[in-house]
Amino acid sequence: MVIQVCVGSSCHLKGSQDIVELLQKAIENHHLENEITLVGTLCIGRCNRIGVSIQVDDDVYVGITKENFNDFFTENVLKKLEKDN
Repeated sequence: MVIQVCVGSSCHLKGSQDIVELLQKAIENHHLENEITLVGTLCIGRCNRIGVSIQVDDDVYVGITKENFNDFFTENVLKKLEKDN
């Protein structure tokens, strides 16, 4: 699985660095280092007024914040990995 986090200017201002750190910790806590490639990318093209844009494989999610991160990670990363295995 490849997770791309927008680190373009708009998402940077909305906290992309915090989201990257949360992703790094979540990946480590769930021992997924060998299953997930985490990369930064410039604009994904789906800017939102709130939060950061993230692409998980071919799916784009917008509005990811520190407050909704855990739900995002559970629903769109962990469940997808379970489904694929």
